[in-house]
Order: sequence, then C-alpha cells, then structure tokens
Amino acid sequence: MAAVRGLSLRAVALKAITPWPRGRLLASSVGLKASREASSSTPEAGEGQIRLTDSCVQRLLEITKGSEFLRLQVEGGGCSGFQYKFSLDTVINPDDRVFEQGGARVVVDSDSLAFVKGAQVDFSQELIRSSFQVLNNPQAQQGCSCGSSFSVKL
Repeated sequence: MAAVRGLSLRAVALKAITPWPRGRLLASSVGLKASREASSSTPEAGEGQIRLTDSCVQRLLEITKGSEFLRLQVEGGGCSGFQYKFSLDTVINPDDRVFEQGGARVVVDSDSLAFVKGAQVDFSQELIRSSFQVLNNPQAQQGCSCGSSFSVKL
C-alpha cells in the first residue's frame, strides 16, 4: 500500500490561454497563471507532458522530504464529472509517470494522465487559501464554479 499523506487542497481547471514551456520527461518515468513566467531553462517537450510552474517547484521543494513527491490523480466526482486530487506520496507504481523540474517531482498514474496531459501544475497563494492547481488543461472542456472539478472534451 502506498504511503500517502493527504493534503486539503483545491484544484482549479482553466482553459489554455497562452502556450507555456513544458517540463522535462525523465527516461524511466514521467511534471502560471498568465501573469507568471515559466522557467527559461525548461525545454520544450511532447504533448503527453505535465509542466510545473516556478511557484509549484518552489513550494514542493519546501514541503517534500527525502523521496516524497506530489501525486496528481483524477477521480470521478465533483460538479462537472471529474476532480483533481493532490497528495504527498513516496511510492512510485509501475504505471506512474514522473515529471521533474528543478528537483521537484509530480507523479501521475497512466489513467489520470489521459485527463491532464499537456496541463500545468501551479501553486497559488491567496489571502483565503493556498493550493496546488491544474492550469491550462487542454483535456478539460470546462470547469465549474466550485473550482475543483471539470468536464472532459469528447
């Protein structure tokens, strides 16, 4: 059983407005809001990538210890049919893809990857909450007003 430490975070799905540089795909596995800039050292990559914003990388380096990483999953539920789930984990399963950027890792299982490929993971800090979010998800048709669920393009 995977060692998972749950986080009470909300996720937000937004449609792509601006193309962003993509994260780097590791060989053995599989990682801004419009006003933020992506890292200039981030290489362009293929369509099946998850990109990490600078704020996501910074926050992950602050909260992860040792072999911990951020796990992104997509589950059925929410107002629009699917919702994002974030947790800290230490076990990489055979069907996981690991995305790494600047020493921070985000892991997505192969089933969830189909719903988030090409998206960007961000960390947003506001007065009322701080959370990891999925931005610019090309697989999402629309999000709902609760900000944590989305419907997929058919």
